[in-house]
Amino acid sequence: MRPDTDTVRALLRRAESVLLAGPHPDRARADAELLLRNALNRDKAWLIAHADDPVPSDSGALFEQWLRRRCNGEPVQYILGEAEFFGLALTVDPAVLIPRPETEVLVEHALDFLRGREHPRILDVGTGSGAIAVALAVARQDAQLTAVDLSDVALRVAAANAARHGVVDRITFVQSDLFSALADERFDCIVSNPPYVARQEQATLTVEVRDHEPALALFADNEGLAIYQRLIPAARAHLAPSGMIALEIGFGQHSSVSALLAAADFHPIETLTDYQQIPRVLSARNIFPLRAEAATSCN
Repeated sequence: MRPDTDTVRALLRRAESVLLAGPHPDRARADAELLLRNALNRDKAWLIAHADDPVPSDSGALFEQWLRRRCNGEPVQYILGEAEFFGLALTVDPAVLIPRPETEVLVEHALDFLRGREHPRILDVGTGSGAIAVALAVARQDAQLTAVDLSDVALRVAAANAARHGVVDRITFVQSDLFSALADERFDCIVSNPPYVARQEQATLTVEVRDHEPALALFADNEGLAIYQRLIPAARAHLAPSGMIALEIGFGQHSSVSALLAAADFHPIETLTDYQQIPRVLSARNIFPLRAEAATSCN
């Protein structure tokens, strides 16, 4: 390391300058501080109070390595191996999507629905890092969950996160293409944040997402609707009467996914917006209409 860059202040100044020329200049200072804090295993207050302290050579070398990766567009979460979701620190790697704050809307809605229901059974379809399943299991200590994913590597990450937060004994992890490995099991609540980015939109994504997050968890055919087109009709056979299905959706998909839910006789359909007031979650109940003969016998 050069003599003029071996203090906390100087390293941060140089790192910020380098990152300003990178894919996310708006986060240059924040990313530099976050990487250096982790390389030093210190908090932000320490960085401020010790700005003129020399940086140990091993920590400086690690920081330089991380800085190069960040300059290439690799997400900070993958560099550090950790992301925060619903107040929980989760392990992440390039085999799984980085959990987003907007997905917390899905978790909050599921918890609202389950309030007052004892020992609910919950299914998370396409669990990835396990963010949704682990958050629900931590929030509902009486719940039993099943989490499925097509990727066995993703399931290992999810199981590690469940163990990290002490809920691994209440989540069953299953490698499955949607419901294919679940036989006739039924659940009080089915949640899913499936792949929903249209393949033709790949070029419009940031380098962080396009070049570093797993394509299997991002992209879907048929304008991004292919998974919904399979998942929604099949969900009826796995949802308990009066149960709820809740799905995260992409921008501009509200009408199409609503139509799929209606066609599968899910009702009423509810829309929830994310923190930017964009429709982000669609939910519906498994409420079967009265059969004609049953209605007649009640008269």
